[in-house]
Amino acid sequence: MNSKSSPQIVVHGSSCVTFTAFHTTWFPNSSKFVVLGEKPNKTGIRCVYELDAQAKLKKVKDYPHRSGLKCGTFGASMPGKVCYATGSFDGKLEIWDFEKPLKPIFSVKAHENIINSIDGCGGLNIGNGAPEIVTSGKDGHVKVWDPRQKEPVSCMSPMEGQKNRDCWTCCFGNSYDNNNRSVCAGYDNGDVKLLDLTAQKVQWQTNLKNGVCSVEFDRKDIKQNKLLCTTLESSFAVFDMRTFNKNEGYASMINNKHPSTIWVGAHSPHNRDVWCTCGGNGEVRLWEYEYPSERSLKGRGVMGNIKMLAEKKISTQPIASWNWNTDKKGLACCATLDQKISVIFATRIP
Repeated sequence: MNSKSSPQIVVHGSSCVTFTAFHTTWFPNSSKFVVLGEKPNKTGIRCVYELDAQAKLKKVKDYPHRSGLKCGTFGASMPGKVCYATGSFDGKLEIWDFEKPLKPIFSVKAHENIINSIDGCGGLNIGNGAPEIVTSGKDGHVKVWDPRQKEPVSCMSPMEGQKNRDCWTCCFGNSYDNNNRSVCAGYDNGDVKLLDLTAQKVQWQTNLKNGVCSVEFDRKDIKQNKLLCTTLESSFAVFDMRTFNKNEGYASMINNKHPSTIWVGAHSPHNRDVWCTCGGNGEVRLWEYEYPSERSLKGRGVMGNIKMLAEKKISTQPIASWNWNTDKKGLACCATLDQKISVIFATRIP
C-alpha cells in the first residue's frame, strides 16, 4: 500500500471514562454523540459528548440509569423528533427524548435479561415503512417493536424443545418500500437467520461455525444487497444477497485475515462497498468490496474480491462499538473496553 495515497486511520481524540463503555452513537446531523455503559456498581449511564469549536472532545452531560446500558439506536426516531432507543442489562427497551432526558417516553420489559443488540428502521428518512425497533437478547428471542405499542409486532423464538441460544446481534434490511422489510440475527452457536417480516417466516439460515458477533446489511433502505457477519474466531463472512439458489443458498466468502475476534463490522454510510472490522486486540481494519463482472451465473451468485485498505491499532483492549458519522465522510466514534472513548478519522476513503 502506498501510504501517501491510500486511506489512513487516525485517532483524532480520546477520553477516559469511569465506567465500561459498550456503545457509541452519533446524534443525527450533529457533532455530538451518545455513550452508553455500565458502572462498577452495576448501574448504567448515558453520556453526551461533542467535538467543540476547536474540534476537542468534551463531555456535555451525563444521566444515571438504574441498570447497565448495552446498546442504542436513533434509527426509529419519529417524524420531527430525535429519539434514542436503548437496551439494558435488565431486559428493558426504553426510548428517550433528549429534550426531556430524565424519563423515558416509552418503556417495556422486552427480554428476560440482557438486551444484546438493537437496531431501528423507518425513522430519520432511512428505510421505508413505519418506524420500528428490533431487539435481540440472551433469552434467544428476536423481537420487532412498534414504538406506539407495548407488545412486539413480530417475534422469532426458539422452537419448543430447543435450547435457547444467546442471540448476540440483529439488524434490519431490505426496507426498500412500504411492503418489504427483513431482520437478520446472529447467535452464539454460529447460526445466522433471516426473517421476512412480510411473510412472517424464516426465509434463510446458515451456520458460520463460530459465534456471530455482529451482522449488518450494507444498506437497510435498498433491496438486500450484501450482508456482513463477523465472528469469534478472527473471521468475517460477506454474503451476496441478490441471488438465492435453492440448493446452495446465497453466495459467500470468508475472510480470516483478522488477528483476533471481530466484535464489530460497520459499513461506511457514504460508500456501501467499504466497511471496517473492529477486533478484540484493539485493532480496526478498513476493507473494500470489488464486484465481479457478473453477479450471477447459471442461477448461482458470484462473489467478487475483498481488499484491505488500512489498519490501525487504537487500543490494547477490544473495540466494543463503532459508529460512522452520516454527515462527515470518514468520521467515526468508538468505545474500547479499557474505559476509553475515541473519535477517529479515516482519510481518503473511496
